Amino acid sequence: MEVVTMTQHTDPKNTDPKNAEDRQERSGEYDVIVVGGGAAGLSAALVLGRARLRTLVVDAGEPRNAPSDHMQGYLTRDGMSPAEFLALGREEIARYGVELVRDRAVDVSRGEDFAVELAGGDTVRARRLIVTTGLRDELPAVPGVAERFGRDVLHCPFCHGWEVRDERFGVLATSPLSVHQALMVTGWSDDVTLFLHTVAERELSDDDLRRLAAAGVKVVPGEVAALRVEDDRLTGVRLADGTAHERTVMFVAPAAVPQTGLMERLGAELRETPFGAYPVVDPTGRTTVPGVWTAGNAMGFAEQVVHAASGGYRAAAAIVGDLIMSDLDAALAE
Repeated sequence: MEVVTMTQHTDPKNTDPKNAEDRQERSGEYDVIVVGGGAAGLSAALVLGRARLRTLVVDAGEPRNAPSDHMQGYLTRDGMSPAEFLALGREEIARYGVELVRDRAVDVSRGEDFAVELAGGDTVRARRLIVTTGLRDELPAVPGVAERFGRDVLHCPFCHGWEVRDERFGVLATSPLSVHQALMVTGWSDDVTLFLHTVAERELSDDDLRRLAAAGVKVVPGEVAALRVEDDRLTGVRLADGTAHERTVMFVAPAAVPQTGLMERLGAELRETPFGAYPVVDPTGRTTVPGVWTAGNAMGFAEQVVHAASGGYRAAAAIVGDLIMSDLDAALAE
């Protein structure tokens, strides 16, 4: 197991001899394991490290926003690249003695503690667990979409709308819910075309059609065969019937696939949503499995980076209190 440490950043105030000696006695075990090294996981790890809990982050290195060159809407971090954001987060958690391993959690079991099996062959244990494995975006199988995703093929106007404002927008419909996406993006451009693609016009309600007309959205039936790209820029779409439409930005709605494998192995209760099944949680992210919390896109489709970081903080703070009370109750019972 390759554990990434940055001891040069360690704050001496957080390494008093008593704390270090206690940690050495429990070598190989952790207070908390955080599965997932994105915004939610790193935020949780920062709080846990500052609370002097021995913490391990298991990071498979697959953040959802990796295709994007920048992230927006995060106060003081607007425009920062996701890679730089995560690199700074890893440096910050290392200052408080948090360990990070570049590996994937492939299995988990629960006995007196949680045993997390890693793809590299190691098994690590902890008293509490935070799962921040997020979700995977499955893009429509249209040539050019995957290659341009995060550049001029986008999914969220709040994330990217300002940067492409007043461009010629297209929206690729993959379900009737795409009508909502088409209406939303009119806040950033008054030139919007909804390509029905795999959606039949009869699937749109009368209210849908009235709203689209009122918003000035052009509706084009027919399957989109491919995107047109010239000089590494999106220039339009080509339909299956051979007709072409000029567009400089395309919005798509990826199918969200929650990464709930570890939760399911632990028996967590899931709730069905229009965007997949997610764990049932309380306001702190506590799941129905005692000792397990979640945060970020692992608990919901619409969690932006700022929400994920906030959720990781809440979950970690709840775990700190849970461990303190648990230890006090155990001491009183002796």
